[in-house]
Amino acid sequence: MFHDICISMFHVELPVVEKILRPVFVYAFLVVGLRMAGKRELAQLNPFDLIVLLTLSNTVQNAIIGNDNSLLGGLIGATTLLAVNMFVVRFLYSHERLDQFVEGKQDVLIDGGNVQVDRLKKEMITLPELEAAAHRQGFGSLAEVERAVLETGGSISFVGRRPAPDEVRHAELLARLDRLQREVVRLGGEA
Repeated sequence: MFHDICISMFHVELPVVEKILRPVFVYAFLVVGLRMAGKRELAQLNPFDLIVLLTLSNTVQNAIIGNDNSLLGGLIGATTLLAVNMFVVRFLYSHERLDQFVEGKQDVLIDGGNVQVDRLKKEMITLPELEAAAHRQGFGSLAEVERAVLETGGSISFVGRRPAPDEVRHAELLARLDRLQREVVRLGGEA
C-alpha cells in the first residue's frame, strides 16, 4: 500500500521537459495578457477584477500540470514558475527599457490639483474609485490632492497640496494678529 502511495505521489506521467515548458508558456501568456488588461488588474481590484483573477488561476492550472496530478509533477511546475519569475525579474532589472515596455509607464491621474479625466477613462478608473483610494491614504477629498500617479504595479500614489508661500505667510500674520488681539484684551482688562 505504501508503495502505491509513493508511486502516485512521485510518478510523473508527463515528460519532465513538458512539465517545465508548460509553466513557462503559461507564465509568458499571463504576463502579456495582464499587461494588455492594464494596470488596474494588478492592484486596484473591484469585485469583478478579483473574480477574473481567481478564475484565471484555476483556468490555467491544467495547462500548467497537464494530466499529471502527482506531487512531484506539481513541485516541478511550481519550481519552474518561481525560477522563471526570478529570472525575468532579474533580467528586467538590468534592462530598463525592456522593463518599461513590459510593465508600462506611470500614468498621471491628477496633475496640479486637476483630475485628468481622459487618463481615468484610459485606465478604466472611475472618479469614486479614485476618491476611495485617496481616502485610504488619508485625504478627505480629491481637493486636497496636488498629484496622483497610477504606478506601474497598479497602486496609486498621492501627493497632497502644499500651501503657497503667500498662503503660509498670510496664515502666520493672522496668527500673530490673533495673539496681539488677545494681549490687547488682556492688558485692557488689567487697566
